[in-house]
Amino acid sequence: MSDNDTLTALKTAFTFMPQPVDVTRFEYGDDAGRILEQINFVREVLLDHGIDPDEVAGEINPDTSPNSCY
Repeated sequence: MSDNDTLTALKTAFTFMPQPVDVTRFEYGDDAGRILEQINFVREVLLDHGIDPDEVAGEINPDTSPNSCY
């Protein structure tokens, strides 16, 4: 498996992760803090590889993503 395949797998998995604003104690209980740390870890790895985490969903699933306004 190449590094590109690994990054594509990470980006795909990231699209299934909840958005940080959606991770609350009400929804996730005592796991909320751990889940936020994991989401932030993946975001940091993507950023370290020059990938904007906020654009990943549009790249992986372009047909289901809203058009950018800029």
